[in-house]
Amino acid sequence: MTTPVPALAAPSLGPSTRSRLGLAAFMAGAGITHFVAPGFYAQVVPKWIGHEKQVVAWSGVAEILCGTLVAIPRTRRIGAWMSLVLLIVVYPANIDMALQAGKPDDPESWGAWIRLPFQLPMWWWAYRNTR
Repeated sequence: MTTPVPALAAPSLGPSTRSRLGLAAFMAGAGITHFVAPGFYAQVVPKWIGHEKQVVAWSGVAEILCGTLVAIPRTRRIGAWMSLVLLIVVYPANIDMALQAGKPDDPESWGAWIRLPFQLPMWWWAYRNTR
């Protein structure tokens, strides 16, 4: 009689690994959307910055780079620090978007305003992965 061979099980991922890979996917996914839907992101670039197409492309590259670095265990800390800095640096654009949207009275303006407090947990998420 032959003994059945157990199937290979995928290794279990701990909470810190899941958090790191989630942050990596979030950052890389956000970066990719800069190239899939550049028009949306161009609208978010504050007018005083200008060069909307270049800003959208380079910020997309930066987010993809951050996500890639976070995904690699050896570079996860520097990637998490870079993600945190990037999220903080783009926050003024989110504020500008909300101010330009004006009083929240339609779904688009509500979205711009509601987006602001959700940035803070993302900062915390990136910071937690610097450790």
